[in-house]
Amino acid sequence: MGSSKASGEANTAFTAVLAEAGCSHAALARRVNELSALQGEVCRYDKASVSRWLGGMTPRGRTPEFIAAALSGFLSRPVSPVDIGFPEQPQRPVVARALTYREDVGETLHTLAELGSTDISRRSLLGAVPYVATALMDPQRQWLLWLLEDDQAPRLAVVAGSGPIEQVQAMIGMFDEMDNRFGGGVVRASVVNYLSAELAPKLQQRNMPAHQRRLLYTSAAKLAAMAGWCSYDSADYGLAERYMIQALRLCAEGGDRVLGGQILAGMSHLATSLGNPTEGVSLARVGIATAKSAGSPLGLMRLHAMAARGYAVLGDSRRATASLLEAGKDLEASHGPAEESPWVRFLDHHYLEAEAALVHRDLGEAGQAERLALASVEANGDRRRRQAISRSVLASAFLQQNRLDEAVNTASNAVDLLAGVHSERSVQALRDFRTRLAPYRGEAVVRDFERKARPILGTAA
Repeated sequence: MGSSKASGEANTAFTAVLAEAGCSHAALARRVNELSALQGEVCRYDKASVSRWLGGMTPRGRTPEFIAAALSGFLSRPVSPVDIGFPEQPQRPVVARALTYREDVGETLHTLAELGSTDISRRSLLGAVPYVATALMDPQRQWLLWLLEDDQAPRLAVVAGSGPIEQVQAMIGMFDEMDNRFGGGVVRASVVNYLSAELAPKLQQRNMPAHQRRLLYTSAAKLAAMAGWCSYDSADYGLAERYMIQALRLCAEGGDRVLGGQILAGMSHLATSLGNPTEGVSLARVGIATAKSAGSPLGLMRLHAMAARGYAVLGDSRRATASLLEAGKDLEASHGPAEESPWVRFLDHHYLEAEAALVHRDLGEAGQAERLALASVEANGDRRRRQAISRSVLASAFLQQNRLDEAVNTASNAVDLLAGVHSERSVQALRDFRTRLAPYRGEAVVRDFERKARPILGTAA
């Protein structure tokens, strides 16, 4: 990825922020390469590249965004491309507004309606929609303040049996089924269109009974979170983040702590997967605080699993293991799906096996990762996305044990499963495995796998 022409003047703003961050030129270049790779772009910057940027060179494409994100991580505070002397990127105002958790829920509805209609009708108008890890800090704070101030008794979500609520719940069920079978990329446009064109206008009506309005807000929050997951599955990480932030605000209006915890679990998953495990852990912990009094052991189980994922990526074996133990206790405490909120009934011991397999893989505990990933593969025969992810984890566990042929064969099966499934999460899991194959690229079996996988995974870095 090249750079545009130098301005002729040293970039003093970048120099000052880099000095404050205290990281070397090489460390910054490495982090920029890592962040770009996580969002599907291959960059090969080095310390000389950083020197050129300091000298006034503006890198092309989304690189200023990745540089700002890297510095945000080093400083633990938000940094934008403009803060480090790069030109402001033209983007529609809704892209910026959608990163904000607003006190006025009417503004949230307007933001969602505009974001959704632009997303569906003319994607190109959105321009680049960056994922901004530091933008998740304020929504967490605002949600915790709402949690402290909400004086209503904790309750499970109630699903009404008639009228508009029943219709919305039926649509949510249908979208869920489509998502599970074909991936979020297929159902995403339908979810976003229904949310922005049908449900948001309903919530702007003034004559609705308070109880019904609360349930509709909760349903809208669920759909916004689904739009986030579907965007994630389409590799639109910046849009995923924005839909999830707006989902959290709608959820506060509906007063549903179980769903709030699940939205925070999704935000945690996104943050950890995009190379921000510290933020992932923070979001999971806010979710745990939310769900503790909500009467949903299964919801708590998922949040502890998300915390374990973040700790594992950070290399904190003690906390990762402790979080998995808590997740196991939560699972045992549940009296089954029928006694739980509708939002968490899909969670079970197979879900925990799959997440625990990822934790053990990242901790280098290959034997446990193999056992759990194999159990997940066997349990999810009719769910191709989950199958593909678990097979990728199983392949990595085999590789960690130097069982190359088994690893490649397992990953090849995962590639076959992705035919007709639009799921960037599955692709991401397979790319992770392919990266681990680097030391074996001289082997014929590896070259064959890379040729087979290239149409789905793209070219290896």
